Amino acid sequence: MAVELKVLGYAALLQFVQFVLMAVPVSLQLGVAYTGGNRDHQKLATGIPGRLKRAFENHNEGLILFTIAVLVVVVGDASSPLTIQCAWAYFWARVLYIPAYVSGVFGVRSLIWGIGFAATAIMLIDALF
Repeated sequence: MAVELKVLGYAALLQFVQFVLMAVPVSLQLGVAYTGGNRDHQKLATGIPGRLKRAFENHNEGLILFTIAVLVVVVGDASSPLTIQCAWAYFWARVLYIPAYVSGVFGVRSLIWGIGFAATAIMLIDALF
């Protein structure tokens, strides 16, 4: 199995972990009646539960682009040491993004996000050109 594909699997598992880390505190804050209901009237999680939810949603967005990059690399038989390094950079950026977002330290979250985003773009550029 291509390393990039394996890292994609790890990123998907991280998404499962993020979901649990987010869902429990959000349910506790908003109440099981709300989270288990139809949610016709939206409530927003705040504080740490809200940050965990936004970090989870951000990973959903980033995972789409990373998945495309991995597919282009693997299906296009364009794996290289650079694409492997970029895949790992994306994964570790996503791991570090969670505590960075929860902590709320100005700038750190954005820097970490930028590393993962750039790694994904570099993977695509390396595979295509």
